[in-house]
Amino acid sequence: MKNKIILAALSLLTYSSCTLDSVNELRVENAETAISKPEITGFSPALSANEAEVLNWLINIQQENGLLTSTEDSNMVSLYDNSLAALVFLSIGEIDKAEKILDYFNGKIDSEFIPNEGGFFQFRDKTGNNGSTIWLGDNAWLLIALNNHQKVTGDTKYDRLRSILENWIRSLQDIDGGLWGGYRENGRQIHKITEGIITAFNAVQGYDQFHKDLLEYLERERWDTKEELLIAWPENPDHYFALDLHSLGYLIFEGLSEDVLYKADRYKNTQISEHNGNEISGYCFDEDKDVIWLEGTAQIALAFQKASNTKEANFLLDEIKKSQIEGLEKSSSKGVPYATNHGSSYGTSMLWSHASNRPALSSSIWYLFSSMNYNPLEIERQKNIPEEDKFWVQ
Repeated sequence: MKNKIILAALSLLTYSSCTLDSVNELRVENAETAISKPEITGFSPALSANEAEVLNWLINIQQENGLLTSTEDSNMVSLYDNSLAALVFLSIGEIDKAEKILDYFNGKIDSEFIPNEGGFFQFRDKTGNNGSTIWLGDNAWLLIALNNHQKVTGDTKYDRLRSILENWIRSLQDIDGGLWGGYRENGRQIHKITEGIITAFNAVQGYDQFHKDLLEYLERERWDTKEELLIAWPENPDHYFALDLHSLGYLIFEGLSEDVLYKADRYKNTQISEHNGNEISGYCFDEDKDVIWLEGTAQIALAFQKASNTKEANFLLDEIKKSQIEGLEKSSSKGVPYATNHGSSYGTSMLWSHASNRPALSSSIWYLFSSMNYNPLEIERQKNIPEEDKFWVQ
């Protein structure tokens, strides 16, 4: 899974102080004053004070090259995190800030994408150098951001990038219908990962033989017919299921029963925030329940929003708010850490040392998605899939 690789990479990083370059700041003149947003279908007309503070933190860490670091005061940039950042900027009409991110990758087609025979690096430093590993899921999220940009703006400026990304994702399809997970630095192919497959299913627009073959693979290899849940790790009974397949599956597959959200109770637990001592309830990555994964908790809160269970969604949002950390660089800014406490991520890999005491980009953005009730996967949720292909509703 994407998060397992992210955590392994982060654990090797040395965090260093940095002076952020000047960015166009969204100013919060009064913490109690709402900030107007453009009228876009599916959005509330204004940001709350807390949403504005979290957005302000995101804007503070965007560099002149367009990239955002994955945590405050770090030197690591993630393709996945920056794709999410582009999406959240698009969602509130900050098109210029989104395009700074997309322009960066558009400018890397001939120097990175083409020489690597497809795909952008999963990680790099904040200058854009020292890239490593090409990961299917992260590239699929970039395509989702590009699809949303085209939908929101009607602009065709990224059509070449969208086309080559889609073609590369299609090229990863194996004869069994599944998708290889990308390529490691040594050129070795990454195994098939359920999360990346369902994200790619959404990212590649429409519904054709590619999508049909993916669904046949998922039904045959990654669907537990008894539990009616997507399988994360078929070979490992202790980590057979994973939280994000409940939430992302529900947000991606039209007609998937909302029962999958209640079956996520197997990951529920309560922990003490190592940052501020607050007791926080939420969800772990998996069933060992040794940590609250705040990004994943925000994802399932959004899924509850989509299922019209606003009571549960609001409860989770209030719990996430209890974890928020003031930004270092500017006043009126807050972010959400990756986790409440130090423990294991998906599987047995341990979280990196600062996971619980520094704001994290992915957690902060998924909190905003849920708080604003914005599903970045919505534009390709309705693919006119033939009923006989929807194995999850039969």
